Amino acid sequence: MVSVDEKQPAVGNTENLEAGDKGSDHVSYTEAQKKRIVRRIDFRIIIILGIVYCFSLIDRNNMGTASVAGMNAALGMNVANNGYSISNLVFFGLYTAIQPFATILIRFFGPRNFLGSLALLWGATVIGMGFVKTWHQLMGLRILLGLFEGGFFPGVAYLLTTWYTRYEMGRRFSYIYMLAAIASAFSGIFGYGLMQMDGTAGLAGWRWIFIMEGVITIALALVAFFLIIPFPDADAHKAFRFLNKEEVDFVIRTIDEDRGDVQLEEFTVRRFLSGGKDIKIYFLGALYGLSAVVTYALAFFLPLILRQGMGFSITESLLLTVPPYAFTFIWLYVTGWVGDRYKTRGPVIIFNCLLEIMGVILIGWSPTNASKYTGVFFCCAGASANVPIALAYQANNIRGQWKRALSSATIVIWAAIGGIAGALVFRPQDAPHYKPGLYAALTAASLTIIDTIGLMVYFKWANAKADRGEKILEESEEFRFTL
Repeated sequence: MVSVDEKQPAVGNTENLEAGDKGSDHVSYTEAQKKRIVRRIDFRIIIILGIVYCFSLIDRNNMGTASVAGMNAALGMNVANNGYSISNLVFFGLYTAIQPFATILIRFFGPRNFLGSLALLWGATVIGMGFVKTWHQLMGLRILLGLFEGGFFPGVAYLLTTWYTRYEMGRRFSYIYMLAAIASAFSGIFGYGLMQMDGTAGLAGWRWIFIMEGVITIALALVAFFLIIPFPDADAHKAFRFLNKEEVDFVIRTIDEDRGDVQLEEFTVRRFLSGGKDIKIYFLGALYGLSAVVTYALAFFLPLILRQGMGFSITESLLLTVPPYAFTFIWLYVTGWVGDRYKTRGPVIIFNCLLEIMGVILIGWSPTNASKYTGVFFCCAGASANVPIALAYQANNIRGQWKRALSSATIVIWAAIGGIAGALVFRPQDAPHYKPGLYAALTAASLTIIDTIGLMVYFKWANAKADRGEKILEESEEFRFTL
């Protein structure tokens, strides 16, 4: 029997053997075989982890659905105590605090143990939210939920960047958010279906929303535990029914040729934190954070905006959240493809911001519900599509394993800051027009445009200096920034 290390490539016959960089022979693959290798990576990272991430979004954002289903009245949330907004806000405390350490912990424990355990723990927490008696108890569980969910996406983002080249990342981040858009689109319908369990076992419908979504999360976590793959440099060929050693070596060579940072440096606190001296990390992170202000605000408050701001019924408000996110699903694919096809990020971000601004203006100042609802489409698509593009923009312009790890954590911290703002900008006392929230969304989109233009100008200037031999970018003479 052949050992795992000796097995032959599973994707087909090899085309030839050619000398590697160090004089050793390595397997070469046809274009069709290369695509099959990438598809297998896509399944294990984009599909498996993407689905689990979908439920992390559903689990953290199901407050809006539960709210219109009667949670606020049952737990004594009102304008006087602002319990709903506070319960959304406290999620981000430990969510933010854990993120700088997530990319270190995933290296220490491994992706399967780290990500799988987090999903199990937040699933159990969401189940607990279905049994609370007061909004203060709900608030406490939301704090724990933030802790468990906070480490997940920085870990996923970091793992993804180690398996793909720079101009494969844009589409891959978009694919994950396309799955998230599906989750957002159908979470309202799903929540409405769970509401029909009202009275089952003596529990209200809004409680079943939390309980059943938590149960599904735990089931997905158990499946994912067997399918999550390690980093490519950590014996990835030994993962359950994954690539063999030759295929993993091919992936490593491809990434090394793209940016030359496959080899993991020894971890030291100083090495990890030294990446923080690079100021562009914070400006790239701000792009994500500013987009997150709007995406979180929509996730938390869209059912309420439709219900109180546009006058739709509870059922209509939940069902009408579906079409905007269905459109967002398509738009995510388009912008991800354009960014990778033309190897650009900044212009795509600016276009999405303009779409977002148009949407906010329609929501706040158009005379009819039809035009207001059209604005929801534009706002959802523009803000949501900028999230994966911002992640790709950051990943494209960073080299080095530990610097990449710090950057992945930093950009998601910015998202948490945006989430805090998003949880506060649409206040109950501002209903039904929510003008302060709309002004905040316009400001966030405008600042994103300014930030993006500044980065593009700097990257173009730095690339020109590197072309003239006057500057070395990211410690590599061949590296150039992506505009």
